[in-house]
Amino acid sequence: MSHHTSSERTQELAARVRDLMPGVRSDLESLTRIPSVSLDSFDQRHVEDSAETVADLLRAEGLEVEIVREGGRPAVIGHRPGPEGAPTVLLYAHHDVQPPGDDADWDTPVFEPTLVGERLYARGVADDKAGVMAHVAALRAHGGRPPVGVTVFVEGEEEIGSDSLPRILERHGDKLACDAIVLADSHNWKVGVPALTTTLRGLVRVVVEVRALDHGVHSGLYGGAVPDGLTALCRLLATLHDDAGDVAVPGLMSSQAADLDYSEEDLRADSGLADGVSPIGTGSLLSRLWTRPSMTVIGIDAPTVDRAANLLMPVGRAKLSMRIHPAESPRTAYLALKEHLESNAPWGCRVSVSLEDEGDGFAADAQGPVYDAARSAFRDAWDGVEPVDIGVGGSIPFVAAFAERFPQASILVTGVEDPDTRAHAANESLHLGEFERVCAAEALLLDRLGRHGQREDEA
Repeated sequence: MSHHTSSERTQELAARVRDLMPGVRSDLESLTRIPSVSLDSFDQRHVEDSAETVADLLRAEGLEVEIVREGGRPAVIGHRPGPEGAPTVLLYAHHDVQPPGDDADWDTPVFEPTLVGERLYARGVADDKAGVMAHVAALRAHGGRPPVGVTVFVEGEEEIGSDSLPRILERHGDKLACDAIVLADSHNWKVGVPALTTTLRGLVRVVVEVRALDHGVHSGLYGGAVPDGLTALCRLLATLHDDAGDVAVPGLMSSQAADLDYSEEDLRADSGLADGVSPIGTGSLLSRLWTRPSMTVIGIDAPTVDRAANLLMPVGRAKLSMRIHPAESPRTAYLALKEHLESNAPWGCRVSVSLEDEGDGFAADAQGPVYDAARSAFRDAWDGVEPVDIGVGGSIPFVAAFAERFPQASILVTGVEDPDTRAHAANESLHLGEFERVCAAEALLLDRLGRHGQREDEA
């Protein structure tokens, strides 16, 4: 195809993707009908079925496919070698989905994809089965013969923490070796504006216990002279934020996020902030969401209001979820939090802190030929709209795991979602116009990476 000019090639691929979309959408709907919830309390046969279905889709595009398990849910690895000297691109997505939640909260049947306007509604239709199908669409656009080596890796337990991913990377890492990684599990800035996710916050989750007494005692007899574990815990938790709502743990990293236009109205609409409640923290809103630490009390052990006795509780326990700066080490952040909690023990109570989970953040050096190719592919797929670099406040620890395993590979975190997608919530949906652009952008990216590889060889 090298006799084509690049703009002809771009138009040709975009037209091919447009022709393919009805079939891609039909396959997406079939895949979405499989209720592949990876949480233990759901029937795991559906997760097996979705792995088999993904494997069949990849085999149909000429990939050599296997389903691997390392003590967890099934993951699918498909590979097709590229032309001599071409780079290899790893395309990541996941086929498991979040639990549906309460049927009553959904306006359409949960696992029956339903078109309303330009959006297709169902659990998993965006997160991340559209990610799986974007990879398939890009392969189809190249007639199953992409100009680069392609490995597709579709994980089956992303929604429950990817526990077996380190073992998969260890045992099957040689099959996943690549020059560039496309992780289709993030979102675009808004409908009509593509984005590359270049930073993700890290995660530290701890359980803190405050002990005031050896056993519970009557709150009337001893209240006033003797502290209790629950009140002491409340006082301790209150030290985690200052009056403005910023995290008050000393020594944590923070920085300024990119200066994109994001107003308090946007935040209110996106988050469902109740009327009269103000945002917390200081600095730009995007810095608060992407590059500054956050601290949330996500659980407390306490007697329920309707069963409470007149008792001084001996112990208070809480679970804290802290998000940290993309470049901060979770270990350092954990030690800073532990030191803060221990040194703020109220009234000499015994405070113990245990680490439950940690995940590295991610900060890409978003420069170089692979990023240039990605940005130009986005620009063309979105009719000249310039892509923006965004952060994400949540953590995707597998991105850090990939970065560690393949330090030379450029990592592109892309996505099929937009601010109205409602991934994880009721009425999750996919904007079909944006989905077509995502598929076109990925087809163009593979084309450009192939030509970039050739140019290097010819040079």
